[in-house]
Amino acid sequence: MSLDDPITDFLRRSVEVEGVVKTVYVAGSGPAVVLMPEMPGISPDVLRLARWIRDAGFTVHVPSLFGRDGAYPTVEDGEKVLRRACVSAEFRAFAGGGTSPVTAWLRGLARQAHAECGGPGVGAIGLCFTGNFALTMALEPAVIAPVVNHPSLPLDDPAGLELSEADALAVRERVRRDGLKVLGYRFEGDRWCTGRRFAAYQALLGDAFDGRVLPDGVAGDDPPPFFRDVVGTPHSVVTAHLVDEEGHPTLAARDEILAFLAGALGVGHQGP
Repeated sequence: MSLDDPITDFLRRSVEVEGVVKTVYVAGSGPAVVLMPEMPGISPDVLRLARWIRDAGFTVHVPSLFGRDGAYPTVEDGEKVLRRACVSAEFRAFAGGGTSPVTAWLRGLARQAHAECGGPGVGAIGLCFTGNFALTMALEPAVIAPVVNHPSLPLDDPAGLELSEADALAVRERVRRDGLKVLGYRFEGDRWCTGRRFAAYQALLGDAFDGRVLPDGVAGDDPPPFFRDVVGTPHSVVTAHLVDEEGHPTLAARDEILAFLAGALGVGHQGP
């Protein structure tokens, strides 16, 4: 039996931003939320989160940035996707590279989604490889609820932020000027998103950054093979390592994210 997700309950769109076309999966109604995939792509766990966002009263937009859409994260396929992404011109996976160029396209997606869905603004959720992209997207005025989940870039600098100096200053000014809050999650022992990285966010954003840390022991113990064998550490708080049981800390993190979006975007959050 296939463990892939056929994604039949989403509208598959081709979205163009400044001449670049990407596939985006859209579902729901209400204010827009852009949910970016984690490595190695739009997995069934990412889609589960997307459905929870949809069911909480939002129009969720899931852009295809890498990997095979809906694929269950295996070791072999995941390693291939990771290698390709690390050398892609769209991403800046290592220290010194500055801001990933793909974030300009994502800001354009947010503008289009806001124009279509209305409301006070757009939410942006980054995961793992795209974790910091949610913060960079705040350079777009429509983005008013950024969530950075276990941001892993730059891969070779655990204390670094995947931002150019100019963009870092611009984000800090936007947060200060407009009073934005930035929500973040990581596991305590995550070697891809360390305490030093969250400290760097705190240094940049001050009290505007709400970085929440879960103990390693609450991470789900049966993640897909890519996360078990390649990631090799508690990492994906609301996707691969989430435990879907009432009262569980990872499920509580999901609810906190939905409440954060609801408060910023003006939705009466009732839970998924």
